[in-house]
Amino acid sequence: MADRYLHFTGTATGRFLTRRLGLPQPAPLRRWSLETQSLDGPLLHLTAGDSAVTEELAALLATTGLEVTGRPGQAARPAAMVLDATAVDSASGLGAVHAALHPVVRSLAPGGRIVVLGVRPSADDHHQAAAQQALEGFVRSLGKEIGKGATVQLLRLAPGSVAPAESTLRFLLSPRSAYVSGQVIELSGAAPGPVADWSAPLDGRTALVTGAARGIGAAVASVLARDGAQVFCLDIPQSADELKRTADRLGATALPLDITADDAAERIGAAVPGGLDVLVHNAGITRDRRLANMPADRWASVIEVNLGSVLRTTDALLKSGAVNRGGRIVATASIAGIAGNNGQTNYAASKAGIIGLVRSLAPHAAADHGVTVNAVAPGFIETGMTAAVPLFIREAGRRMNSLAQGGLPVDVAETTAWFAQPASTAVNGQIVRVCGQSLLGA
Repeated sequence: MADRYLHFTGTATGRFLTRRLGLPQPAPLRRWSLETQSLDGPLLHLTAGDSAVTEELAALLATTGLEVTGRPGQAARPAAMVLDATAVDSASGLGAVHAALHPVVRSLAPGGRIVVLGVRPSADDHHQAAAQQALEGFVRSLGKEIGKGATVQLLRLAPGSVAPAESTLRFLLSPRSAYVSGQVIELSGAAPGPVADWSAPLDGRTALVTGAARGIGAAVASVLARDGAQVFCLDIPQSADELKRTADRLGATALPLDITADDAAERIGAAVPGGLDVLVHNAGITRDRRLANMPADRWASVIEVNLGSVLRTTDALLKSGAVNRGGRIVATASIAGIAGNNGQTNYAASKAGIIGLVRSLAPHAAADHGVTVNAVAPGFIETGMTAAVPLFIREAGRRMNSLAQGGLPVDVAETTAWFAQPASTAVNGQIVRVCGQSLLGA
């Protein structure tokens, strides 16, 4: 459903009225397309303190395709700013963060990107831990005040290790991350897998997407196919016709199958004899009702589809070796699993369970199988489901984030595709909210 308010605020009358009334003024987001494959403008490389990775970082930023400069005066309207704060290790050192960004933050172009680089807070040095944790509060607050469709993220690097950040910086400094803001992403020092062609980073890899007949699942399948993957689209047999249309459009393979079936993992393995490089758990349902009015069958069906089947099939596919070494598992959580939602105790429990699965399984899957495990947590995404929500609730959902608008299925898909890249080995155990920095749940 079209966001008429967003369109209205783009008119002269709309800008005047919303400004006078103090209403949200969302800026149209520039998403990836064949015509808009990169940000429009230079990248300003800033440093807070005496960083040990300045030269290595500069070389890495040069691979993003943006013109990199370290002189603010030469970049009057930078499309992006990367602040290296990895050396900040004291309360007084935080002054360098202010000194670096304060003079230039107003010059960021509309729809621009700010990425602050930090490191993991120390378990042994409480001064360093305080300073590095302070960056999280700084980033989340700046994301809520920056405006004009711009986004702000905190990326924590492994000590002295910049190379593993390439795929993440390419994602965050591109139109692909348009609806991701206020996020804290922590990287390990794992070496990235090779990418021969960044325009098709999934070339030669096989991916399976559950719940792929429509909506977010279809968008995920589409983006993975665009990035070069051979895609298998899975959905329930009742959606076989729609599933086939989606698969045919993408040159993919349709796999009508109920993911809750006892033999689902076995049938997936048989359908993909060469094994999976990317497994995307997107299938999910809602059966909303307040707990006092919720019968056991509504509770059980949501837990089984959204969580139980994910646990069961993931375990079986890893055990059988059907997920190849170097593979990627991406599950779909939700902002509801982080902040909760009225009338969705079953759904929120299932999506919080996905977060628990990811955090627990990720280190073991990496060590035992060479597989990463991450999750996307969508906020208000414009789908057929949200189009059916009553008008005022829908409008509130759209506006209650820093970007003051709903996201699109492709926003979730782009984040999933970043997780899926062979170069994203260092991205493991992460829960990334695709919610425009929702004002709920931080």
